[in-house]
Amino acid sequence: MYAIVEIAGQQFKVAKDQKVYVHRLPGEEGSKVTFDNVLLTDDNGTISIGAPAIEGAAVTAKILGHLKGDKVIVFKKKRRKGYRKKNGHRQALSEIQIESIATSGAKKSAKKEAAPKKEVASKKVAAPKKEVAPKAEVKEAATTDYSSMTVAQLKVAAKEAGIKGYTSLKKAELIEALTK
Repeated sequence: MYAIVEIAGQQFKVAKDQKVYVHRLPGEEGSKVTFDNVLLTDDNGTISIGAPAIEGAAVTAKILGHLKGDKVIVFKKKRRKGYRKKNGHRQALSEIQIESIATSGAKKSAKKEAAPKKEVASKKVAAPKKEVAPKAEVKEAATTDYSSMTVAQLKVAAKEAGIKGYTSLKKAELIEALTK
């Protein structure tokens, strides 16, 4: 009998009394660990496939020890540029021994429930819309303020008014063109 189980984000094919090196597991040496994410089991030719996991199936294992894997050297170089980087890595591992594979009757571990989402107010209050004055009123209000405007503001006003050649005019000429 064997099973394919997900342990610490990786999938392993395990059998009873098999020793496996996996990514570091939280837990003391000698403690028992249960993995309930069993993807496939084979019991003397009877294959059970989960979608994605088999309900009620679990694999129990004992942590034999914590250790580090072999050193891996990462060396990067770009020729003729003087760029060289050397880096090393040793993966933290746990050695586990599979004690049993249960195909049914295993209790699922209690998963953390997501925090309830904050309720968003279903009614949105629309902001009051500004009333737009007719263009004639806007021109009348703007005529009095031309002397205090900058040249850039006057050019924008001239562009909106549709005055041709406003880019080459001086401030006095812009004010005169806008007041007409």
